[in-house]
Amino acid sequence: MNKVEICFSPELIHLHSLENKIVVVVDIFRATSTMIAALANGITEIKTFADLEECRQMSKKGYLIAGERNGLTAEGFELGNSPIAYLDDAFKGRKLAMTTTNGTLAISKSNGASEILIGSFPNLSATVSYLQSKNQDILIHCAGWKGMFNLEDSLYAGALAKSLEATHEAAEDGALAMKVLFEKEGHDLKGFLSQASHAKRLQNHNIEADIDFCLTLDLFGLIGIVQNDVLKGIEV
Repeated sequence: MNKVEICFSPELIHLHSLENKIVVVVDIFRATSTMIAALANGITEIKTFADLEECRQMSKKGYLIAGERNGLTAEGFELGNSPIAYLDDAFKGRKLAMTTTNGTLAISKSNGASEILIGSFPNLSATVSYLQSKNQDILIHCAGWKGMFNLEDSLYAGALAKSLEATHEAAEDGALAMKVLFEKEGHDLKGFLSQASHAKRLQNHNIEADIDFCLTLDLFGLIGIVQNDVLKGIEV
């Protein structure tokens, strides 16, 4: 049986081997949820950047630019990090350049994997189907919060580990612990994660609709996959 393991922060990724593994990067509140929403609503590709200025320069190449730091839209950017902004094909046909506090850093630190996927609750089942079609070990790379553990990414990792248990077994204690946590608390994601520190930060910015969206299961039937340093959406 293949293995699934969890890296709880980009600061810990050096402790994990990426070779011959599919890495699923997850930043539930909100980067990876926003990326999936954008791709599902007609954004043709997403280039991600850890650096604000590199991302800002992409506007000169015709890209829509989205920048977020500490939960707020970064100065000089058209969009921040809200998945709601992309719904109803609001930017259909556009290319997007995006930088966020945590999620885009986790993507950049996942280089070396055989494939990099983007995980979210709104495309959980599609991601599971794709991963189960592959005969490979999986590393779930949580973006965390400024290098630290966070609850929402880790609970998603538990949900993914639970959903994969027919084909993948927990390779270490973290994956086992998060699977058990999801089994206990997954019936009420919003209620449980309302206690999370980043959820409280977002509530202070009055973006409850974003939180609701990010915790909604299976809105979309596509995966997000990085191909040649560009994130694309593929229906599965």
